[in-house]
Amino acid sequence: MKIAVTYDNGNVFQHFGHTEQFKVYDVENGSITAAQVVDTNGSGHGALAGFLASYQVDTLICGGIGAGAQMALSEAGIRLCGGVSGSADEAVEALLAGSLAFNPNVHCDHHNHHGEGHGCGENTHGCGGHCH
Repeated sequence: MKIAVTYDNGNVFQHFGHTEQFKVYDVENGSITAAQVVDTNGSGHGALAGFLASYQVDTLICGGIGAGAQMALSEAGIRLCGGVSGSADEAVEALLAGSLAFNPNVHCDHHNHHGEGHGCGENTHGCGGHCH
């Protein structure tokens, strides 16, 4: 099993489509056997699902994520655990322990397509970015 986390300085990065790195964890028998940080090399939204598939990722942990990216992950057979914040390592440990609080209906559907961006996963959703 392989788990990827949108990654920024040890924490879960809060906008899937803008993540510059993933931390990819190899898991065997419920334990992490290896982990590596990989650069996305500028891949954005739609391309990131293919990027994760190329690493044989089964599960993604992230903060905010838009509907199009969710669909691409689903089509790639990648399980999504969105709406997560805090330490990436702790999130993976919680997932493996069956105690990860995530939002199965996480949405980031208020994209501003005029180049101004938004604070996806930040306090713009009215829930502090972690709707558990």
